Amino acid sequence: MTAKTESEEDLPVHSAKESRIAVAPRRIVLTGFMGSGKSTVGPLVAARLGWSFTDVDDVIEADAGTTIAEIFARHGEARFREREHATIARLAGGDGLVLALGGGAIENEATRALLVSSSGTLLVHLEVELATTLARCGGTEHTRPILADQANLASRYVRRLPLYREAHVSIAVDALTPEQVVDAILVAAGLK
Repeated sequence: MTAKTESEEDLPVHSAKESRIAVAPRRIVLTGFMGSGKSTVGPLVAARLGWSFTDVDDVIEADAGTTIAEIFARHGEARFREREHATIARLAGGDGLVLALGGGAIENEATRALLVSSSGTLLVHLEVELATTLARCGGTEHTRPILADQANLASRYVRRLPLYREAHVSIAVDALTPEQVVDAILVAAGLK
């Protein structure tokens, strides 16, 4: 492992595993609760690396010709999660890719196993406190109805947090700017 510079040591990268990986990844997958910044940071990471960025939810909506909310309403969460896993499995083999997952994708055990064990994949958890989610996502209840049910929201957060932490790297992002999050991801990936 190379020595970290002073600025790299200040980056909030936390992991039960090594915070730098031995081989540079060919793809970076971002996971985390809603409001963690996956869709904001993902394009920035991709631009910095000259890679492409894909938001899984956007692909699902394009393939289905309707919104995620409508898929949930018509077919239920279980059917949506099946479609989501199939989409992630199809996309996760690409190289030079930054992929943003929906907040609940991590609950699917097959999806977690695929992303944690795929050679060339770095799964990055953007860790955010629930209070930050509420602050960042306020006013989006029309597209995120779960925000109106705070007890259910808190339950989902508690249930998902240990699953997110199975990622190769977790980065506490509450107090970071998007550019600081990008720097932390690139350091963790061994690309900076």
